[in-house]
Amino acid sequence: MAISIFRHSLSPPQNLLFSTNSQKFSSISVRNRNRFLRCASTDSAPPTRQEMSLSVGMYLIPHPNKVEKGGEDAFFVSSDNGEVIAVADGVSGWAEKNVDPALFSRELVANVSSLVENAEVNYDPRILIKGAHASTSSIGSATVMVSIFKNGILKIASVGDCGLRVIRKGQMIFSTFPLEHYFDCPYQLSSEAVTQTYLDAIVSTVDLQVGDTIIMGTDGLFDNIFDQEIVSVVTTHDDVSHAVVWYQC
Repeated sequence: MAISIFRHSLSPPQNLLFSTNSQKFSSISVRNRNRFLRCASTDSAPPTRQEMSLSVGMYLIPHPNKVEKGGEDAFFVSSDNGEVIAVADGVSGWAEKNVDPALFSRELVANVSSLVENAEVNYDPRILIKGAHASTSSIGSATVMVSIFKNGILKIASVGDCGLRVIRKGQMIFSTFPLEHYFDCPYQLSSEAVTQTYLDAIVSTVDLQVGDTIIMGTDGLFDNIFDQEIVSVVTTHDDVSHAVVWYQC
């Protein structure tokens, strides 16, 4: 399970953590696996308009049976104020073919990180997924979600059952939903010729406000914790890093 929490705040932007390893990680103020973001405005913006930045906390918690190899998830948070966040969940069925499911998800996320500055992306998370998938050579498949934050707007593209929630003033105002062929068989990007592509991604856009909290993660979070529990934890922790630590307990 990968968690990231983001929150807009008035604090200056901070560097964030990137990892394609599925051990447990934590960053300055955001956790991975399930991601929580809090929004903030910076003081350096022109007087006519305030720019918002993200305070981020992240954590990754492998399944108990997969701890030794570090799990099968991967995540990325850009160092540019958390502008680009990606999470991918390797499909464990590949283990039956003696293929490590983590290889595909880790390479996919690594490719997302390398394409962030590509001009063709143009703040479009679906195009970022397209490029990352095309550059991934590992055998396997993964569900994936990529979000891009710019000028107060969060753009989201998702293939599969990773999830994202937005909480504002103690209320959940936005929620993604899984895209599945049938129960427990989500859409996924794959190394196989017949697969879903970036064109199958669900695309969403959310206008964020200062103080909003964004939770983004793999299905391991949302399959095990009800939305009302997430709201309760987020609203009782002012620091997103403290909220993420709660989820590892």
